[in-house]
Amino acid sequence: LINIMTKKDVPTTPDYVSCNICLKEVPISEAVIPEASDYVAYYCGVDCYDVWRNQAGNPIQESVMPDY
Repeated sequence: LINIMTKKDVPTTPDYVSCNICLKEVPISEAVIPEASDYVAYYCGVDCYDVWRNQAGNPIQESVMPDY
């Protein structure tokens, strides 16, 4: 009898990113990720995303950004 399953599955840790507002580290799979033409910004949740979106001088127009 041949044992086909010789490799053990090794759990991996998720990749983390820092929220662009509060700098809290969150798994990339759970981050709110609005994309612009020149960069990607990560947020830990809708509250931090709203803070960023409503900042004076924000180069991204609200009509372009998705409303989460």
